[in-house]
Amino acid sequence: MILADKISLYLEDLEHPVGRIVNLAITGLVLASTGIFVAETYPLAPDLRSLLSRIDLIILTIFAIEYLLRLIAAPDKLKYLFSFYSTIDLIAILPVLTGITDVSFIRILRWFRILRLLRFIEGKALLGNLDREDSSIVTRILFTIFSIIFIYSGLIYQVEHPVNPKFATFFDAVYFAVATMTTVGFGDITPTSDAGKLMTVLMILSGIALIPWQLGDLIKQVAKSANKLSSVCPKCQLASHDFDANFCKRCGGKLS
Repeated sequence: MILADKISLYLEDLEHPVGRIVNLAITGLVLASTGIFVAETYPLAPDLRSLLSRIDLIILTIFAIEYLLRLIAAPDKLKYLFSFYSTIDLIAILPVLTGITDVSFIRILRWFRILRLLRFIEGKALLGNLDREDSSIVTRILFTIFSIIFIYSGLIYQVEHPVNPKFATFFDAVYFAVATMTTVGFGDITPTSDAGKLMTVLMILSGIALIPWQLGDLIKQVAKSANKLSSVCPKCQLASHDFDANFCKRCGGKLS
């Protein structure tokens, strides 16, 4: 097996034990780096803040190595460089590539790192094999809602915190984002800067554009599933088949 094929096996094949461990480990690192972002918005002892920064730098270095390995394993490297997942990965490792961590746009871009989980949501590395397509759609909807709230909370906090004392911590930004997204709008916390107002508008538009579209997919899938028979395949345990199906659509095994 050539090097590129071996790398691809370990990074992409979730059925392979090593591939699954690698993907779960990367998922854990994404969550850990996200936790560091949130923790840094609170008052911390200098030693603890320094320790978290070093840990984050180590995680970034691992992400950079992973990015290079994925590039090596890609059959069409130019196509991979301009793909959606490559762009998200590149944003995640930008501080390592530039050697800059304190510039405003670098600090803002780090909130997009949570989107790296999308690769593993789509690949079902986090939740295992989802037998029902509607379960997969629900997972994507929940992840979309979480991503919109998390990313825009981070962005609004980043631009409002220096000029608006009401955005003292990340949780204040989350509170504002949830109140705004759910149209409750208490009005006790509001952005004052033009950048904060722009982020709020983009957050609302993102929710309007993405969530109803995915809900439409869910409704279509539920209607489609109404014509399915819950007959469990004895081999792979897939539980959704057409009424007249004699064989499993996943593994080809005969249905009982």
